[in-house]
Amino acid sequence: MTTRKPAVTVGQLLRTWRERRGISQLELANRADSSSRHISFVETGRSRPGEELLLRLADRLDIPVRERNALLLAAGYAPHYAETPLSDPSMGLLREGLERLLTGYEPYPALVVDATYHVVAANRGIAMLLDGLPEHLLTPPLNAMRITLHPEGLAPRIRNLPEWRGHLLAQMERQIALARSEPLRALYEEVSAYPVAERVPAAAADPVPYFALPLVIEHDGHVLSFVSSISTFNTPMDVTVAELAIETMLPADPATAKYLHSAGH
Repeated sequence: MTTRKPAVTVGQLLRTWRERRGISQLELANRADSSSRHISFVETGRSRPGEELLLRLADRLDIPVRERNALLLAAGYAPHYAETPLSDPSMGLLREGLERLLTGYEPYPALVVDATYHVVAANRGIAMLLDGLPEHLLTPPLNAMRITLHPEGLAPRIRNLPEWRGHLLAQMERQIALARSEPLRALYEEVSAYPVAERVPAAAADPVPYFALPLVIEHDGHVLSFVSSISTFNTPMDVTVAELAIETMLPADPATAKYLHSAGH
């Protein structure tokens, strides 16, 4: 006999998000123009929140768009945010804008990933870094985390792999804590289990005053250093758009910038 797992109520979801944010019922009520008594009644199931209040609470708790739909469904309302495939004709201007942005950033590497780090778009700077990787890692859909941390991927080329690996895994852990994503958790379990080969320490070079943790990577006999920046869309009204992230890689030293410009011509 199969036992069905009881559905999570809107009150349980709301309490979980409030506790994740470290906010009291009174503080949330003040932020959302409600009362702590009403918030308490919603969390315990004694009161059903209106759709407008629920959206306001989700906004004040900075709940991801996909999870806001889950909150609405649990309360018996229709999802508020569409989830439009990026290939849909209505997304044509968005795709065009992203391609223009990535192309304009060349010769520096830049890419766009979704919520589980599948590569949606990338420029020639990224293609250069991926040159020579095995076909099984470059077969669509490409996954940025898998390509970076796989022992047959970029990992052997990364000079500061322990630090960069730790940064990426911590980034994924933060995202998992914010969203109930089984695909993301499965990806984390996969890439965190990859073996990490010990590297022979490289000869000391002149110190560079990095302003952020760099990705130091070997390419065609050169050592390149990058710092990355991640951008997302403000106030997205679609789940797909909300989960896109644009990562741009800025040269962290003059030698890297010079090499990229020379290689781009």
